[in-house]
Amino acid sequence: MMLVRALYSLLMWLLQPVVRAKLRRRAVQEPAYGQHVEERFGVYPALVTPLAEGQYFVWVHAVSLGETRAAAELITALRTALPGMRLLLTHGTSTGRVQGQTLLQAGDVQVWQPWDTPAAAKRFLDHFKPLVGLLVETEVWPNMVAACQARHVPLCLVNARMSEKSLKQSLRLAWLARPAYAGLRAVWAQAAPDAARLAALGAPVQGVLGNFKFDAVPDAAQLAQGQAWRRAQVQPVLVFANTRDGEESLFLQVLKRNRPVAPVVNDSVATKHIANQKVQWMLVPRHPQRFDAIAALCEAEGFTVSRRSQWTDGPEPADIWLGDSMGEMALYYALSDVALLGGSFAPLGGHNLIEATACGCPVVMGPHTFNFAQAAELAVEAGAAFARPDMARAVAKALALVQSTPDLHQAQAAGRALGQEHGGAAQRTALAVQQLLG
Repeated sequence: MMLVRALYSLLMWLLQPVVRAKLRRRAVQEPAYGQHVEERFGVYPALVTPLAEGQYFVWVHAVSLGETRAAAELITALRTALPGMRLLLTHGTSTGRVQGQTLLQAGDVQVWQPWDTPAAAKRFLDHFKPLVGLLVETEVWPNMVAACQARHVPLCLVNARMSEKSLKQSLRLAWLARPAYAGLRAVWAQAAPDAARLAALGAPVQGVLGNFKFDAVPDAAQLAQGQAWRRAQVQPVLVFANTRDGEESLFLQVLKRNRPVAPVVNDSVATKHIANQKVQWMLVPRHPQRFDAIAALCEAEGFTVSRRSQWTDGPEPADIWLGDSMGEMALYYALSDVALLGGSFAPLGGHNLIEATACGCPVVMGPHTFNFAQAAELAVEAGAAFARPDMARAVAKALALVQSTPDLHQAQAAGRALGQEHGGAAQRTALAVQQLLG
């Protein structure tokens, strides 16, 4: 086992120049990747506000945007359960770091996650001395686990999920994955299938506590603004949210085939204006570095585009509205009647559909939802979401929903009720961490 991790550590050490080069490339489009780079390798400035008597760091790792949003309710619950807590928040992506800034209070610290070499993990733990580490959903790194064990820092996996695909990948690297998962202090899973898969890797599963995402409360100001803009629209609004590379092309091709669905005087007008569908479509790409490319793609396919970043008093007329802003998903869902789920039409596992249903926006998803299998299943059973095997049939279902007011209202109500029925996971997890620490 020691030899295996030694070889892994050597590989991670050799890859450091590659990591630096990748960060430089990504910083061209996303400048955050070029900032505080040395944090990635365990080098930190002195704490601006040293720990006071009775204070301690609770380390929460939320690698990207989705995990950071999920962590919000947990962090709120932890502040109540652990009064001496100061938050140490780490991320791996720029979108996660930007979102994480909204969760910080005076005295909290936010840094990049350290690259998984023994030296970087040691420097990270020696510098911050966290009382406990909480990894949100995924992200179990062998050297960090070993470093926490050596320093008796309980490292836990919370809101844990593991798909069948991830389990198979981990089993192919069982010589590395099993010791890492077995070295965790505790694991609290989202659902029973996640717990079973994690246990198969030797993880110390302590219970199934549910999914933090059901606890999320949409931003009230964004909801109000989105609803006000929706009331000003004559046509139904449908959003394709959190889209990923390749999905937009599939979507635009379906729209082009469906253009002449309403009687028009001139066929050439039907070819040029999607308004003949009697609905307003909106695209919200998952990653900000793709905003310009998606705007160009839409225009190249013959659609006019209105970008959120250029709105002043609300949406401006165009074939497609482009949601080119970060942190405004509640606004986009409140503005929309139905959402298509990005990441589910390519084999990427889908994204968080609970965020949409909590805003009263029913979801139509494609065949790939393995990252959120339980949430997708619960939403379908409740009537708040609908699964379709391909883009064409998903678009057709979305159009059918907005053409049937009773069906639409029923799906909207089901979505709002979903969070109330399945909430409480963040509070349960905070209490479990409190008990773990004694």
